[in-house]
Amino acid sequence: MKAYLSLGSNLGDRGDYLEKSCLKLMAHPDIQVLKKSSIYETKPWGKTDQSDFWNQVLEIETSLTPLALLDYCQEVENSLGRERLIHWGPRTIDIDLLNYDNKLWDDHRLILPHPRMEQREFVLAPLREIAPELVLPSGRRVTEVRGDGDVWRLGAADNS
Repeated sequence: MKAYLSLGSNLGDRGDYLEKSCLKLMAHPDIQVLKKSSIYETKPWGKTDQSDFWNQVLEIETSLTPLALLDYCQEVENSLGRERLIHWGPRTIDIDLLNYDNKLWDDHRLILPHPRMEQREFVLAPLREIAPELVLPSGRRVTEVRGDGDVWRLGAADNS
């Protein structure tokens, strides 16, 4: 199944946390990273009195179920020092499951597609880069939607 993950960091060496997250995801035998977006710098969303984030989106292929993928993403976060002290607060790494094979999922642990994906430019900009044909929950292509917030592309992705 094809899935999209959003990675974000605003503590410490943000680029290192993004890279380590990607490497840990690639190390799982049931996850293949197909594409990585460039890294984008963004102002915080939700709780704004914190450092800027570096964000990136990955397109992956996986045989994991949505909940098993969520569990592994949370393992990666925890292994990199993620603490959940403040809602939308500062973090070493945050990995959100945005879309899983266009499937709908709604339970107490996971809602798919991600319910705020179309509001967040820090998700949409990297998605437009690697999946311009992706159709969002609203029925519009990602290229037709602009979310809230400004983003700055820091450099081209290395998809080799």
